Parts: sequence; C-alpha cells; structure tokens
Amino acid sequence: MHSNSRISRAVHYALATTAVFGFSVQSFAQDINESAVTVEKIQVTGSRILREGAIAPSPVTVISGQELVETGAMNIGEVLNELPSLAATFSLANSGRSIGTAGLSILDLRGMGTARTLVLVDGRRHVASSAGSSAVDTNTIPTAWLDSVEIITGGASAVYGADAVTGVVNFRLKKNITGVDFSATKGLAEEGPYKNDKISLSFGQDFADGRGNIAFAAEYASQDGMNANDRDQTRTPYMSVRNPDSKDYRDENGVFIHDGIADNVTRYNTGWVDNLPGGNTYVNGAWYAFDPDGSVRLQDVSNPDTSGYKCTDCEFLNLTNYVELQPTFDRLNLNTKGSFEVSEALNLFAEGKFVRTRGQAIGQPAFYDGTNAPVLIQRDNAFIHESLAALMDANNLDTLELNRFLEDAGRRVEDNTRETKRFVLGAEGVFGSDWGYETYALFGETRLKQWNRNNLVRDNFANATDAIRLANGDIVCRDEAARAAGCVPVNLFGENSISEESRDYINTTSYSNSTIRQTVFNASINNSALFELPAGFVGFSAGVEYRKEESESVPDAFASTGATFFNAFQYEKGDFNVKEVFAEISAPLLTDLPFVDELLFDAAVRYADYSTIGSATSWKAGLDWTINSELRMRATYSEALRAPNIGELYGPQNQTFFRSIKDPCSLDNKQSAARVENCKALGIAEDFVLNDPGASVEGLLGGNPDLEAEESQSYTVGLVYQPEFVDGLSLTLDYWSIDIDDAIDSVAAQDILNKCVDSSSGLNMQFCNLVERDAVTKQLKLITTIAQNVAAQTAKGVDFEVGYDFDLAGGRMSSKLVGTYLESRRTYSFQDQPGEFEEEAGTAGDAQWQANFSLRYSYGEWSATWRTLYVDAVSLYSEQDLAINPDPSDNMGYGSYFLTNTQAAYQFDNGIKVAVGIDNLFDRDLPTFTRGTTETTGLYNNIGRLFYTTASYKF
Repeated sequence: MHSNSRISRAVHYALATTAVFGFSVQSFAQDINESAVTVEKIQVTGSRILREGAIAPSPVTVISGQELVETGAMNIGEVLNELPSLAATFSLANSGRSIGTAGLSILDLRGMGTARTLVLVDGRRHVASSAGSSAVDTNTIPTAWLDSVEIITGGASAVYGADAVTGVVNFRLKKNITGVDFSATKGLAEEGPYKNDKISLSFGQDFADGRGNIAFAAEYASQDGMNANDRDQTRTPYMSVRNPDSKDYRDENGVFIHDGIADNVTRYNTGWVDNLPGGNTYVNGAWYAFDPDGSVRLQDVSNPDTSGYKCTDCEFLNLTNYVELQPTFDRLNLNTKGSFEVSEALNLFAEGKFVRTRGQAIGQPAFYDGTNAPVLIQRDNAFIHESLAALMDANNLDTLELNRFLEDAGRRVEDNTRETKRFVLGAEGVFGSDWGYETYALFGETRLKQWNRNNLVRDNFANATDAIRLANGDIVCRDEAARAAGCVPVNLFGENSISEESRDYINTTSYSNSTIRQTVFNASINNSALFELPAGFVGFSAGVEYRKEESESVPDAFASTGATFFNAFQYEKGDFNVKEVFAEISAPLLTDLPFVDELLFDAAVRYADYSTIGSATSWKAGLDWTINSELRMRATYSEALRAPNIGELYGPQNQTFFRSIKDPCSLDNKQSAARVENCKALGIAEDFVLNDPGASVEGLLGGNPDLEAEESQSYTVGLVYQPEFVDGLSLTLDYWSIDIDDAIDSVAAQDILNKCVDSSSGLNMQFCNLVERDAVTKQLKLITTIAQNVAAQTAKGVDFEVGYDFDLAGGRMSSKLVGTYLESRRTYSFQDQPGEFEEEAGTAGDAQWQANFSLRYSYGEWSATWRTLYVDAVSLYSEQDLAINPDPSDNMGYGSYFLTNTQAAYQFDNGIKVAVGIDNLFDRDLPTFTRGTTETTGLYNNIGRLFYTTASYKF
C-alpha cells in the first residue's frame, strides 16, 4: 500500500506544477526514477475525459485534440460549445448579432459572461480578439497542433488570474513536432448553399542529435454564408400577435387578472404592416402601398392583430429576407515554434503566430417609419404618380409621411478582418537537486479593420428625397447647395425604384479600426519535494508576473458624428497594468490509515496590484482524500476579485438601440397600482399605448471609470470512483457553486424603465433620470445605461462524467458521458434587493440538464465515432416572469433536443487516412420559431445535415 501511495503522491505533485502552471519538471523525473515510469503508466487514459479528470485534484474535463477535429464544424470553438459547462454565447451562427463581432467564436463557462472565462494556451495568456475585453477567439488556436483542451473549474483564479472567475479553458499544444502531417476536409450541407473547406499542413524536425526541434504549421478554412430563405424550415416568416380571445383585465387596485388564455399567439406568414420595401403610407385611417410603377393602392392588411401593426396572410414586411443563418467566413492560421536544450539545466523555447480571420455580417437595409422619422414627401415631388397626387388632393395633404424599407439601396454589410500576432520567448530547466524553473516573455497584438458598407448618409438622403421637376423637365434636388455638391434625386415609390446613381449618392462606406495589445513577463519556480512530512513530500510552486493590456478603437470620423444610419460609435482608448505574485502548495496530511489511503491539502494564493483598482487577492484551499484504491473525494473553496476590463472602465457612451422594449406605462403593461400612479405622475395618460411595440429605442451604452472589482466565491465538492472489479470504468461527480457580488453589469434598459415607475413610494429618480421621453407624445426617445457594480450572479449545479473502455468483437470500444445538472442560475439586477432576481435555470440558453455522449470503436485500421448532444426542454420565461403573467404566449419554450454526429475512417499502411462523416445525422430541426442566431439559440444547429470528407497523410 505504501508503494501505491508514493506513486499517487508523485502524480499529485506533478499536477501541482505541470497541470497548473505548465512547468517542465525535469528534476521530478530524475528524482523519482522508477516511480516516474509507473506514474506515466497510471495515466494510460491519455486524452480520455474521465481518467484525466479523475486524477486531477480539482475538477478538470480534458478533451483530446483528435476528438475536436473529428467533425465537420468550422472550428474547435463550435465543438467545445456543445460541452455542458460551456454556453454558446458567441458561435459563428450568432456572432453577427453585435457590432464588430462577426466571425468570432468566444467561450463562456457556465454562461456567466465571456469576461469571466480565462482562455490560455499551454498555461499562458493569449491576446484578446475583441476590443476592450479579454475574450479570445478560438479561431486563433492552431488545430493541427492541438493535443488537448483542459476545462478547469475549481479555484482557477488563484492559480491563473482573477479573471478566471468561472474557470479556465487551457489549450495544450503538441510538443516536439516531427514529420509531415497534411489534412484536407470538405463539407457540404444537404440543403442550401452552405459549404466549408479546411486544409492544414504541419512540419517538424529534430536537429542537433535531438536536442533541438523546430516546427511550422499552416491552416486555411472557409465557409459560405447562408440566408434563412435558403432552408425550408427557416424561410417562413412568423411573428407573435395579440390574442383576441384573451380577456385579461384589472381589478380595483389596477392589478391584472389573468384568464389562463395566452395573451399572444405566434402565427406563420405574419409581419409588420407599417413598412414595406416598396414604401407605404397611412392616410385617413387606411394603409396604402406602392406598385413598381409608383402608383398607389390600398394595402392588403387583412387579418390584423389588435395592435394594428401586424397582419397575417397579407402584405407585410418579411424580415426573414434579412436573417443570415451563417456568415461568410475564412481564416488563415500560421504558427511556428522551436526549442533547444542548451544543457540539462537550460532549455530555450520560442513561438510565433499570425492569424487572419475575415467575417461578414449582412443585416437589414436602412429604413424609415413612424419610429425612425418617416420620409416627408412634398406635394410637388417630381416622382409622385398621378394616383398618389389624387389621393393627396382628396385628403387636402400638402405633405405625406412615407415609410420605406430601403432594400434597393442595399443591405448594410459589416466586413471584419482581424489580424492576430503573438510571440513567446522563454527558458525552462532545473537547478539544484530538486528545483525547476520557467521564465518567458509574451507579446500579442490583434488589429480589427471594419468596413460598414451601404451606410446611409442622412443629410444626403434627405436632400435626395426632396426632388422637384424644373421647367425644362429635369428632375433635380430642391436644395440648390446640395444640387451643386452633386445631389442625385431618389425615387422611393415602388420596389427597385432607387437607381444605381442615387444609391451611390445616399450611401457611404464607413471604416473603423481597433488595436489590442498584450505584454506579459512571467517567472516561476517549482519543487516537487520541498521537504518531507510523515505522510510524504510537500510540493511547492511560486512566481511573479507583469502584464499590460492596451486597447484602442478608432471609429469612422464621419459616422461618429451621427450623420449616418449606422450607430454613432465614439473613440475609445484605455490600458492598465498589473503586477502579480503567486504561490501554490500541496501537502500530504495523512497516509496509510483505515479509510485514508492518502489525504492531501492544496492551497494557492495570488496577490495582484492593478494600476486601475489597486490591490486584489485571490486564494483557494482544497482537500483531496483518497479513501482507497477505488474511491476518492475532493473539495475546493476559493475567493477572487475580478478587475474591470478596459471596455468596462473606459468605454465611451456609444449609440445603441434597445429592442423588444416594453414601456411599463403602456396600457397593456401597467400591471400594478404603483405603476399606474407613477406613470400618471410623469404626465402619461392612463390610456397611453406604445406607438410601435416592435420598434427599437435609441440608447447610450458605455463604461464607467469609477468601477471597482467584483468579488466571487466558489466551491466544489466531488468524488471519483474507479472500481477495480470493472476494468476501464470511471465515474466522477462534482457539485459546484459560484457567487459573484458587486458584479459589473450595465443595468438593462428594461430594468431602468421598470425601476423608474415600480416604487411604491413614488418615482425613483435614480432611474427616471436615465429615461428621456418626447415632451408631447410621451413616447420613449432615449435610455442611458452605463456599467455599474450593482448586480449579482449565482450559479450552482452538478457535473458528472462516466467513462468506460472495453474490448469488443476484436476491437476496442471507448465510451464517455459528460453532463451537467444546472440546479440554479440567478441574476440579480440589483444585489441590494435579494428578493428580486431572475431564475435562469431551465430557460433558453440555460437548460437544467445537458449532456454529451460519445462512442469510439477501433478495429484494426478501421475506426468509427458517434457523438450525441442532449439539451433538456427549456422555457422562454423565467419563474419570475410567469409569476407576473402566467399566460403570456402560446409559444412557451423549446422541447428537448438531440443532435448526433458520426464519422467512419480507414487508415492505410502508407500513412493515408480517409474519413467520411455526417453532422446532424438525423437532420434534427431547430426548435419551433427559432433560427439559431441568438445568444440563447446558438447551441441549436441551423445548418441542417452536413456531409464531409477528410483525407490526411502522415509521415
């Protein structure tokens, strides 16, 4: 038993220095001698999730690089997002929903924010890919060299840095690359134009009798975009409309009484009636539309909903035409690395990379309607058809308000090109008899070049639409100064009426750029046998780190003035530096006792001095209890401070638009007596109705230089069971909990509106002052929100893993199940009001049960894989939403979801390997009324069934 305990301790000491810091522990190997060989044999599972996680003192999920590339997905981030612990916050499908993010694939552990997930490469930091943040794009990771991915969730902040609040995703790259490795993959969707291509080449060679190694890798991947109209399931438009059968009413206190009938119902072939690509207008209680020749006629608005803004099976604006399921995207990834052993005590290493990614997001065109200043047409406009002239004359109109979706002026296009460079230079080795060391310098830079095409110039558009006819018959712009400056009149009556010359005049291409830089200096030492206790040797690691982060965003000078339809972004620049000291210890407390084969104590602490917020200390402590050769228990507790990032601190108040806003003073939203009275105090009539419930509201969103650090507490308790009577079986179960106080968050626009009028003691001016309404109509005009330390988040659940490897029919079967039960995930918009929160567990994007099951069978040269993702049924409404309104809609959630990918491969003797695969084998549809392009639906496959073939060659 004592021998086994020594080996076990050796494993733990190695992990304390290698799995945590990524050190080279050469002295450890020299000192342990024969035991070291045995330790390597203990880790026979290699890249298997369960066995690696079972050995680690903290909960760790390890995914092999082979598993991540055995798919038709564009990048490894798309595959990782299928793991239960990661949320699909930014996948390729939903990356275009925010400005400047098209093409990004960013990781989000526990769904608690990308800023709280630390991404490392070989235990070292990586430059960010999004300005003002720490978010790393997984497209920058070289898949050709990917050995494994470690997802570490227990006490990671004290070891890696305070921004690892929810954990660390560490990409391990292969070492000592030798030979040539070539791979090419081509994928084609069964439906629609989507296809992708991937090609990679890796070459490595030893030199100087094996003391040195140098390697190079190149990868290129691309995909074609796909529109919602390209697939049967997603091309049919739909919308939620008011249900005429619902009879909700208020009691004498102004509180809504619900009748159990859905307030809203979702209907296919439904859309907005107040805006058309050919233009429309509202005259004397009726909607009129324009034919291609410019003539006006009554618009078909049959089957309207009760609000009057939508209709079914009628003439409406089909927004499906402007939904992109997948962006057009490509990436080039070049990497080189080398190492040279100067002596047994000194090994030099260097790395360099260049990555270029290009993503395109195609959005809606510019538009003008009742909520965005409709176009005012004069009676003498040169393009007015005689039928429109007659309509205006009959109604004594000198001017006409024209609504227009400017599709023929060109859809707005965002082209993003990111170029990332990263260089690492370092040394590692041993000194004395027991000490190892590592030191390195790291520099990274990401440059984003962004072009916004078909960006409408408001003044040019206003001049061009005010067209008159001269006495000689020429049609010109009315404004003589604009005419002299090259104004080209534009005809807005009927689809495709805007000429190419007019389009060139009213549009411009805006250009902006961002630069992100990261500089890191790190030095550390480690000792696997610092001194000996009665139960064994104490392991120790310590180090120092200096890091500087810089970010600058330069918007288009013209667009930043607000002169274009595109958001008016402002100049942003900020930086900070941090000096850190860290240490870790692993000490055996007990050994070789009844029910205590071994008891280890682990602790880590990190002290940081930020140039922005001052000092911050993170620490963790844990116990690892090996009960016997089959059963282990482990527990960790940690506390951390996360400093605000550059965007949170220095972000200017940029223009934005809040969508799906519900005005609490609108007649259908006054669900309490307090709201009724407070809205009245604002001068808003009791029968007030929001003009256009589907319109966006202008807002200002920005950072706050007065932010402080947010605090987090987390703990894990788990067990590992590896029964001796079933060889190859391993089970792990870990309970985890994360609490974040003083969470940095921008108060949601909806929360600001609600908090303004929901107080029983009168108007809350703290929030009312952030809301601007029209002085006459009382319609919403502007909502201002900045980052504040006012929120809180909590999450807790259970991670479980089951792995079983066994011989089958002359081959070898490997199986694993990785799952999470999300017990609770709460968001407190205001932490000083603990009774008011949103329970997200069980809602879209936060399924309570999620799992990934995989099988791999190998028989001689043949191999086959099967992977199935399971996502539990989810609700579209939180418990708190339903407490206020239990019958909001007939579309209450998404059902359970299964997605299966499979592959078969054959390895030839000459080094060639051919694989064929199918992603989404059973062509599983998206949940009803979704397209997989939002933050909460990005996990659901919107490509459909995908066929792919991979050919590779190694020698």
